[in-house]
Parts: sequence; C-alpha cells; structure tokens
Amino acid sequence: MYKVIIPKAAFKELEKIDSQNQKLVFSKILDLENGLFATDKILKGKHKGKFRKRAGDYRIVYLKENDILVITLIRIAHRKEVY
Repeated sequence: MYKVIIPKAAFKELEKIDSQNQKLVFSKILDLENGLFATDKILKGKHKGKFRKRAGDYRIVYLKENDILVITLIRIAHRKEVY
C-alpha cells in the first residue's frame, strides 16, 4: 500500500473538474494507493522520471518513490494541457 500525497496545486486542479470526472480521477488515485501501475506510462523529456495514469480525458502525472512507498501527484489536468 502506498501513501499518496496531493499538493495544494494538484488539489485545486482537481476541484475545477466536473463531478463525474472527479469520481473517475479519485478511483484512479485509489488504484495508485493500492499499487496498480500496470497500465501507467513512463514519461520522457522534461518529465523524465515521472509517470502518468489515464483517467478518461484527464491525466494524473505523479512521481513514485519506491524506497519509502510514497506517490506525489504533480498535476491533474485535461490531456490537451497536462504536458
């Protein structure tokens, strides 16, 4: 089980999303807590070392720290503007 940290900036982005997509994003965050990373993509370029999880038209960009089992959410945004 992982601990998911949601910084204030990511939480504000989440608040701007409509309620139906918020529920989907929350379910994906629960997947992160439970360690379900199979379908996640490793990012390249300026986001090297980070991962992304799909949540419908939204993307959750996060940083996974294996040593201490902590996941820090970096950004939650529509796929057109997340990168």
